[in-house]
Amino acid sequence: MNTHETLPTYTRAQLALRNGQDKPQIWVAYKGLIYDVGRSRLWRDGKHYEHWAGQDLTDELKDAPHTDSVFEKFAVTGRLLP
Repeated sequence: MNTHETLPTYTRAQLALRNGQDKPQIWVAYKGLIYDVGRSRLWRDGKHYEHWAGQDLTDELKDAPHTDSVFEKFAVTGRLLP
């Protein structure tokens, strides 16, 4: 069994609240997984360059100066429902 299958699931609306403003959590989604980026100084106040927390960044990452391996340092906190 995939370890991610046991994670809680969240809707896009629930993810949107974890933007560092509406709720204290700072989360982003990527390829169906939700990552807690709140401990990163680069995500302070829920913003990282032109990206905002509480969103699915899957489509936006192709324009980033780094690869998806950047998410390896963050805890997976849930799965994003389609």
